[in-house]
Amino acid sequence: MGMAIAIFIALAIFFPFTFWCLKLLYFVWWRPKTVENELRHQGIYGRPYRFLFGNLKEMIEMNKIAKSKPMPLHHDFTPRLNPLFYELATTYKKLYLFWLGPIPRLTILDPKLIKEVLSNKSGEFRKPKISAFLKLFVTGLGTYDGEKWAKHRKILNPAFHMEKLKVMLGLFVECTDDMISRWDKLTGSTGSCELDISQEFHNLTGDMLSKAAFGSNFEEGKLVFSLLREQCELIFTAKLAINVFPWLRFVPTKTNRRRLYIYNTVRSSLKSIIEKREKEVQSGKSHNEDLLGLLMKSNQEEQQGNKNSNKGMSTEDMIEECNSFYFAGQETTATLLTWTAIVLTMHPDWQEKARKEVLQVIGKDEPKFDQLNHLKIVTMILHEVLRLYPSGSLVRETNKKTKLGEYTIPAGAQLLVPLQTIHRDTEAWGEDALIFNPERFSEGVSKASKDLMYFPFGWGSRICLGMNVSMIQGKLVLAKILQNYSFELSPSYAHGPTMPALVLQPQYGAPMIVRKLE
Repeated sequence: MGMAIAIFIALAIFFPFTFWCLKLLYFVWWRPKTVENELRHQGIYGRPYRFLFGNLKEMIEMNKIAKSKPMPLHHDFTPRLNPLFYELATTYKKLYLFWLGPIPRLTILDPKLIKEVLSNKSGEFRKPKISAFLKLFVTGLGTYDGEKWAKHRKILNPAFHMEKLKVMLGLFVECTDDMISRWDKLTGSTGSCELDISQEFHNLTGDMLSKAAFGSNFEEGKLVFSLLREQCELIFTAKLAINVFPWLRFVPTKTNRRRLYIYNTVRSSLKSIIEKREKEVQSGKSHNEDLLGLLMKSNQEEQQGNKNSNKGMSTEDMIEECNSFYFAGQETTATLLTWTAIVLTMHPDWQEKARKEVLQVIGKDEPKFDQLNHLKIVTMILHEVLRLYPSGSLVRETNKKTKLGEYTIPAGAQLLVPLQTIHRDTEAWGEDALIFNPERFSEGVSKASKDLMYFPFGWGSRICLGMNVSMIQGKLVLAKILQNYSFELSPSYAHGPTMPALVLQPQYGAPMIVRKLE
């Protein structure tokens, strides 16, 4: 009897364990190799799948070598940014396969296929679900799809109308003036000083967004954004293993404990800000000038209009959207300003052209909203910088076997549109695609390239909601600096575009000499 019980227990353990092992083997070997063969039969090639890690190990090794030293001062940085992708794009031209662990990722360079994926008319190509690990940092509208995305987009839209941005301009001017005043003190009697322009712009956009998003809760907002920036660095500098084995985030290492502390602290702080604001609104105080106030007002109207609280956002939803203000607002605008300053030191003739335009349109006065929209050269420069130094790439995912052009894409495959490559394609942009030439945008974005291969803020219905905010901030800050300072690269500057997180950053910082104008 005892022997029978022991055998029963052994079998009860053995069969589930065997099933789990077979399921794991299917996921990390059998399915990837089957998908690889299916794609090869359709003429889609790339590096062969390697057990468990796919092509991640070789990519990381190649990246490590490429980023071990600076590059010459020019704009052709794609071979350095990701040598493996550059090699594959050079070999396969329009479509190639890369393995993100056991997940197949098809990189698309063909304009027709790109538009089919991004237009998503059939609803087959969706935003990939983010891992539990990334949820410690990336949340909000940009990570949603389907009905939840539509609901949040509808509620958020009113906060980003152009008329609302005009009201926020005063806050942006105030923050920029504070930065310029500090520069004036630093330059002192010599009239010049050295600054890390990247750090300056991160501080500036953090202040701008804290005031624009949280108004009277400005200082609390600054603390939140400071913590989120640290979290960004902790998440995206994680070891390869934690990306492939997300459960490793539960191991109580010092870094994991810090990630979890920041996650909980940020959510607690945002919840406190939101609850405080709700009490103020209930007591009759209006806060319709900042993003949080506009978001809460729009959310309330949505709930009342539908007579159903489920139609609006929960407090948890609003926490996630406030969380997303950081990345969508601060990080992208700061890096746009950083690369614009670097590029204008590389092309001082365009720095001077932009300065002449600013002085002609605005003079030495405070920029007004309508004046910023009349800065044609400044706008052309920002678009050209966004072309050459876009923040990242666009990723979609299939949830079932899907047709794409003449190809059949397997379920669970990811589709990548690499902006750094697309924005440099000579077929779309001409033989001078690697040259900084703002004139290509002289007739607007729609006529700048063949097939309209320009989407630094996304494309179609999913175009970035904060695009106008970022462009207005970029024009304002650039105009204010050009009114007061000239700038050049420090002798210590080393050129090294890199992407440690989701945006393109200067690997060695951006030390710059700023000189007070007479």
